[in-house]
Amino acid sequence: MEEIEAAIGLIRRGADELLIEAELVDKLGRGQPLRIKAGFDPTAPDLHLGHTVVLNKLRHFQELGHRVMFLIGDFTGMIGDPSGKNATRPPLTREQVLANAATYREQVFKILDPEKTEICFNSTWMSELDAAAMIRLAARQTVARMLERDDFARRHANRQPISIHEFLYPLCQGYDSVVMKADVELGGTDQRFNLLMGRELQKQHGMEPQCALMMPLLEGLDGVNKMSKSLGNYIGIAEPPKEIFGKTMSVSDTLMWRYFELLSLRSSDEIAALRAEVEGGRNPRDVKVMLAREFVARFHGERAAGEALADFEARFQKNAIPDDLPEVRVAVGEGMPVFKVIKEAGLTGTASEAARMIEQGAVKLDGGRIEDRNLLLVAGGKVVLQVGKRKFAAVVLA
Repeated sequence: MEEIEAAIGLIRRGADELLIEAELVDKLGRGQPLRIKAGFDPTAPDLHLGHTVVLNKLRHFQELGHRVMFLIGDFTGMIGDPSGKNATRPPLTREQVLANAATYREQVFKILDPEKTEICFNSTWMSELDAAAMIRLAARQTVARMLERDDFARRHANRQPISIHEFLYPLCQGYDSVVMKADVELGGTDQRFNLLMGRELQKQHGMEPQCALMMPLLEGLDGVNKMSKSLGNYIGIAEPPKEIFGKTMSVSDTLMWRYFELLSLRSSDEIAALRAEVEGGRNPRDVKVMLAREFVARFHGERAAGEALADFEARFQKNAIPDDLPEVRVAVGEGMPVFKVIKEAGLTGTASEAARMIEQGAVKLDGGRIEDRNLLLVAGGKVVLQVGKRKFAAVVLA
């Protein structure tokens, strides 16, 4: 029983909700490897740390001896997941789906154990459903049930259009669980409805229902919005080592612990010990360096991590940046694009000049080159901005 309690503790670490824990305890008590499902729609060609919240939890299940079924939704990706959207998401073309799916396959094994991972494509079974079978699937749920979803309910109340095909998405995702005989399905908190649909459809097919584990949505570098490439507040796992290291070092001291909990492979006891050290007076930057090095090592290897650390130390600990940096205060509130912050800090004469310097690769934030002019900086903490070779400023974000 102690072994099962330890397993539940690891599974619950960082999770938002587990339905239903008693059922999972029963499944674990049988001593057989469980089938752990997580679906990813290939809507973007690159993974970032936000995606790895679920991937890390899949890795935890693998460490406990279970088998992960990494589902690439090449069929459902052509429908478009409406979760959290206020408008119909445009479906992807078959070519886009296949190209993005190939990139997923290349990147997931930076985290998952390939020996304990089964890559699945739901077009394998979904493409075999004819029109009659799809109608029978649709008949298993009502429009009223679908409108219980928050995003659908909001759009319906606001008289925003909802396409009929969007109702098919959660049904198809649930049907995946039937075909795959999933014991547990993972997803973000925005996937709750879809995960529970899998439970319902399994029951209707006379199967034992899957447990649903919901993971929180990771805040991006701005500490406010969900990590997203479109917002520029992301750390991509395929980015260069120095970029990953520098971006991680730009995270606020408070958000750092959130990243440790959801992204680090260190044990909860190790993280608690580090937190106690910081509360006892240790410089949080030292601990943040450990997190940055862990990320780089995971995605690029130990050698790259050592080189990224050496580069960071050269910049910040060997006086590559002047000791007497001018300190300026910029009111950014809940978020200001970095190119505007640069202008407000007096490092350029105009915001357009700042944007141009970023496009030329001549701007760095805490030693890491900035590529996105719209990267949001939010109130709290201090950052070092460098424009060109000689302009520096320590910017207090207020």
